[in-house]
Amino acid sequence: MYMIKVFLVEDEMVIRDAIKNSIDWEQEGYEFVGEASDGELALPMILKEKPDILITDIRMPFMDGLELSRLVKKELPDTNIIILSGYDEFEYAKEAIKIGVEEYLLKPISSNVLLEHLGEVASKIHEKQKEYEQRERRIREMREKYLSFQKKDRDDNSNSIKSSDADLISIA
Repeated sequence: MYMIKVFLVEDEMVIRDAIKNSIDWEQEGYEFVGEASDGELALPMILKEKPDILITDIRMPFMDGLELSRLVKKELPDTNIIILSGYDEFEYAKEAIKIGVEEYLLKPISSNVLLEHLGEVASKIHEKQKEYEQRERRIREMREKYLSFQKKDRDDNSNSIKSSDADLISIA
């Protein structure tokens, strides 16, 4: 099973370090691919790394988490986004839902709770991956059947032509 790539955007260094260092990412099945202190710095790195999961704070200088989420969803629609917020405001949550954010979690958050939510999102990613692989396998099987049918049809036509040629030669 492939490692789920995670990117973290959080302007408060203490919180960012706590999240980054309190989880044994690799042991939990994740690859920690990067971090940034605001959306503006994060965006080019996210576009380069193409993480499966983006964890972002909602309120940051320069570019907030909602704007970052909008841009990431536009460029990388399969990226799953978890928003961390110190704000229990319905408007933020409503906007996050419109953007297509997977989770809206309130700070402070323990590493166990974050891991639980990461696990739920990772399960969805693995399920989508399985569906994609099954679809690809069915397409390959259909292509192989079609090509073998096409080859058989060509061989039948070729044999039919040879048979007709042989009939014409024997008549002459």
